[in-house]
Amino acid sequence: MNTKLFLILSIFFHLNIYSQQGSEISDIDIKREKMIRDPLTPSKAAFYSAVIPGLGQIYTKRYWTIPLIYGGLTVSAYYFIYQTNEMNTYRNAYKQRIRGDYSDEYTRKILFNDQLIEGMNFHKNYRDLSILWFFGIYLLNVLDANVGAHLLQFNVESNLTIKPYLDQTGINSHPIAGLNLNLKF
Repeated sequence: MNTKLFLILSIFFHLNIYSQQGSEISDIDIKREKMIRDPLTPSKAAFYSAVIPGLGQIYTKRYWTIPLIYGGLTVSAYYFIYQTNEMNTYRNAYKQRIRGDYSDEYTRKILFNDQLIEGMNFHKNYRDLSILWFFGIYLLNVLDANVGAHLLQFNVESNLTIKPYLDQTGINSHPIAGLNLNLKF
């Protein structure tokens, strides 16, 4: 008696859970299909990503690229601030020495004023490179959102598949590796 009751209850709960999962999947599929069929999806994603970096990736549900974007922007901003501070210390030390005050932090390390100018130019060049990196990563963010949205509209159904396979010949039973291309119409 208990086993029959257990079987009936398990079937009931299984059907109930299965029917709930089906409705959730269909809602997600409907939203995804709407985004895939919308021809303006790539331009919307690029616009969103241009306004706020990473928003285009959220729109296309490619969440894994957001930490890469913000990591790159943060690192380039950090190096911009660091190189600017270093350039300013060399410049301030140079200005002090021109006024005749040799009590800067580079007094024992750097003897000539030309070396201070070289240090200032060195850090200025790397500051400028960090600005280029920042804007390059920003533009790649917009490009990634646009390309990712275009790839959403690419046909990747099971009718078009490329699968690796391992086959053994009947003569000497040596394994043969290859690729299998399936086109179903």
